[in-house]
Formats: sequence, structure tokens, C-alpha cells
Amino acid sequence: MATARKEDYYELLGVAKGVSDEDLKKAYRKKAVQFHPDKNPGNKEAEEMFKKISEAYEVLKDPQKRAAYDQFGHAAFQQGGAAGPRGGGGAGGFHDPFDIFREVFGQGGGGGGIFDEFFGGGGGGGGGGAGRGSDLRYDIEITLEEAAHGVEKEISFRRLGSCSHCSGSGAEPGSKRTTCPTCRGAGQVTTSRGFFHVRQVCPTCHGTGARFERVCAKCDGEGRLQETAKINVRIPAGVDTGSKLRSAGNGEAGVMGGQAGDLYIVVHVKEHEVFERQGDDLFTEIPIKFTLATLGGTIQVPTLQGKATLKIPAATQSGTTFRLKGRGMPHLRGGAHGDQLIRVHVEVPSSLTSEQRRKLEEFAQACGDAEEPVGKSFFEKAKKFF
Repeated sequence: MATARKEDYYELLGVAKGVSDEDLKKAYRKKAVQFHPDKNPGNKEAEEMFKKISEAYEVLKDPQKRAAYDQFGHAAFQQGGAAGPRGGGGAGGFHDPFDIFREVFGQGGGGGGIFDEFFGGGGGGGGGGAGRGSDLRYDIEITLEEAAHGVEKEISFRRLGSCSHCSGSGAEPGSKRTTCPTCRGAGQVTTSRGFFHVRQVCPTCHGTGARFERVCAKCDGEGRLQETAKINVRIPAGVDTGSKLRSAGNGEAGVMGGQAGDLYIVVHVKEHEVFERQGDDLFTEIPIKFTLATLGGTIQVPTLQGKATLKIPAATQSGTTFRLKGRGMPHLRGGAHGDQLIRVHVEVPSSLTSEQRRKLEEFAQACGDAEEPVGKSFFEKAKKFF
């Protein structure tokens, strides 16, 4: 009877064979976040993939196991294989995919790391008790002018807020607190699936490690309810697309009165019809008449601070760039401003009156353009082709 071929560990993690330890960890972190059961409740395929990538990382992160795998493949970890499992059970003694997940994400079992940020706070992590609320993300779009001067915005979003009836405790007022009988206060339960031991949030107390004589009738013991929150956000001058602002305590309320998560506001600056931003500098392209480029003069140009006067020297060539010091975006941390760079393009008239054409032909004759229509500098370089 044919057996299914095990998937290649490198392919599972999306890395090449000679991948560095740091890049290997980054690849696993990305996959683990994508397929973690807490992010895919009830999705058996995602759970299975999470186990596979955890097994692959467990092998490849160990230099000896990786060397054995590179030489013998999966046969290195089969009974009697060249490398042999250490500690029994699967690839090199791998047991709990959640343990390796916590190792990669810097989790010691207490909470407060990236695991909390993605999967709903440290509720039930380690010793039970009140769980920290999830951090939330809010994307906001502002104009370039608002980014230059700073702006205050009122934002509205949905979140789990503290239950007013039980003040977030999860207990009906006057009810006594007892230890959860299912997890015995740990906040987690462990189930065995083959050689995997999967640790999950306790389904009875939802990770708090406690039960109440009577749970809150309004929030069903969780200590929080869905609400629409409105807050004012001050966006400082100098922000750019991708800037993140942290509003402490404005994320979701914690379970059973636990610490609230934070709200992260991610800024997106709209494209401007006149200015192009590059860091703290602004770029502008302005067409000018060929007479101005030839004779020189002054023009009014737009800036985020209002109009400015720009001097165009005589004989200015198309593509010349001028710099207005301090007319760009302010530095995010205060102090100086960037510059505004103005690139001019000489505009050739698309239609002429008979009088304009006659005078232009006279000008061309006076300049000798009829005999030498191409610039001398180019002709000297290219004359060998003629």
C-alpha cells in the first residue's frame, strides 16, 4: 500500500536550502501567524498546516538535524534512520507546536509579546486570571496639507469595551469567584493528537482560570461587550504614509477586568496633484515658456506655505531643477523642514500666427539655426556618423 510523500521542509517554510538562521526564523514567524489556530478557528486545514510548519522549523533550526535532513531527507528521522530521533516522537523529538511558536515569538508563557498582539492578548497565558485585551489597528487617510501642518481627527470604530453592568469583572454584582474546575486555574487545557500535545485556551473559563457563582447577565461572564468608540486623535506634523501612532488603552477591554489593549493608528497620506513627496522634500514640475527660459525673469510658484517667487536665469535649459530651502515637509520630530525642488520644462508653442512665425524665422536666420539646427556640442560627439 502506497504511503503519502511527506512535504519538503524547505518548501513548507518557503525558503531556500542555504537559508540563514535569522531568515529561517522570519519565514516561520510569518507562516505561524498565517496558520495559527487562534487566527483560523475551526479550520482543520490551517491547523494541520500549522503543525507541519512547526515540525519543519523544529528540524531546520537545529544544525545537526538540518545537516541530517539535507543528507538523508525525511528518512533521517524514521526508525533506524541515519540521524535518529532524539527524545522520541516524530522529527527529532518534536512535541508541541505551540512551544516552538512561543520560542520564535519570544514568549515565556506570561503574555505581552507579539503573540498577544496578533491573537487577542495574554488571556489565560500561564497562571490564568484576567486577560489583556487585544490591540487594534485603525487606518486613516489624510491630505498632504494635513500631514504638513498636523491635524486632529475624530475616529469611530467597533471594539469590545468594558461591561458597565459588572464593571468588567464578568461577575454578577455580589457573586463569589471560584477556581475553574476544567483547567484548575491554569487558563489552558492540553489535548493529545498523535505525537502532538496541543495547548489551547480553556473552553470553560475562556483562559481566565476562574468561574463565578453567577456570571454577569449582560456580558455572559466575559466582562466586555461590543461598542462603538469615538476618540480624538492628534496627528503630528511631518507624518508620512506608514507612520504609526499608539493610543494607549484604547484597544479592546481585557477579559474580566484585565488591562485594555492599545489602538494603533496607521497613517496614509493621499497623493497630491501638484507636489510629489520624497522623504521630507517636495518635488514640483512647472512648464515655462521658451521666451522666459531664453530671456530670464521671475515667476510665482506654489508651496505648502503659500506662494513664493522663483528667479529664472537667462538661458535656462529644460529639465533644470531649482531648490527652495526650507519649503518642504517638517521633520516629524520637530525642528527643520525639508526643501522644495522645482524642475522646469521649456514649453514649445504648438501653434503660431503668421506674424509670430515670420518673426521666429527671422530670429532663426539671425542665430544661424537654419544652417546648424543641432547643438554644436552634440554634433562634435556624433560627427563621425555623418
